[in-house]
Amino acid sequence: MTWISTLDSFGDREKFTIESLFKFHPNACLLIVSSSMDSNRGSQILEPFLSLNFKVMAVSPDFKFIFKNTMADDWFNQLQKGKIKKGEISLGQNLSNLIRLALLYKYGGVYMDTDFIVVKRFDNLKNSIGAQAIDQKTKSWVRLNNALMIFDKKHPLLIRFIEEFALTFNGNKWGYNGPYLVSRVVERVVNNGSIEDVSGFTILPPTAFYAVGWGRIGDLFIKPIDETHSKWMNDKVNQIEESSYAIHLWNRQSRDIKVEEGSIISQLMKKSCVFCNLSIAIS
Repeated sequence: MTWISTLDSFGDREKFTIESLFKFHPNACLLIVSSSMDSNRGSQILEPFLSLNFKVMAVSPDFKFIFKNTMADDWFNQLQKGKIKKGEISLGQNLSNLIRLALLYKYGGVYMDTDFIVVKRFDNLKNSIGAQAIDQKTKSWVRLNNALMIFDKKHPLLIRFIEEFALTFNGNKWGYNGPYLVSRVVERVVNNGSIEDVSGFTILPPTAFYAVGWGRIGDLFIKPIDETHSKWMNDKVNQIEESSYAIHLWNRQSRDIKVEEGSIISQLMKKSCVFCNLSIAIS
């Protein structure tokens, strides 16, 4: 995980992401790359997990170390010299996009944003990215997302992602160096017929991580309003439990939406909690 914001904005939703991760992966080792979390107050936030012997720690990013021996290193050097324009988009957000790629390349594992609810173990996933959207006619993916990625150490596709970031960086377009980056690189690899170079790579359907798009995420936060709605909710929960590994909450859209008791999100939280102090977590 990465966390580029202040500790004041690391709230109950973010804590619950960690909680749901350890619910299904109690032996996981979680690293949070964050200057703000790597502090006394950050340690206090993580203390409840440490008290249960979960393995979690926060470290400040050492960019030179993380980017060393990749094209990210040269890009970062040029950035420090003022030869690359930061653009209007948060530099921290773009650095987060690059850090996750570099760490996965060097160490392998799972990268996950802090606005997910894990609902199932990831054991059978390998070298995978989730599709965010598909073409309803062709059923082919039209956009991938980098909010949750699973890769082996030094997977060749990660090098292509890092190279694309360094060569095409644009700090003025939201998502250009993130979801759109992984989408265009994979599309290029497929269209060039070089998919063999990244064998073993899997594109998961939207149901895996993005069962609901950002424009409809609010539907999962409201309680049932009638019998028909209640039936739809039950069907949706069953679909998620059967087909999904984690649910992306799209915090930019849902951060201020209250989780209502009886909603789909509240039902999932009750099944994914460790501390199960939901009166706090859903407020």
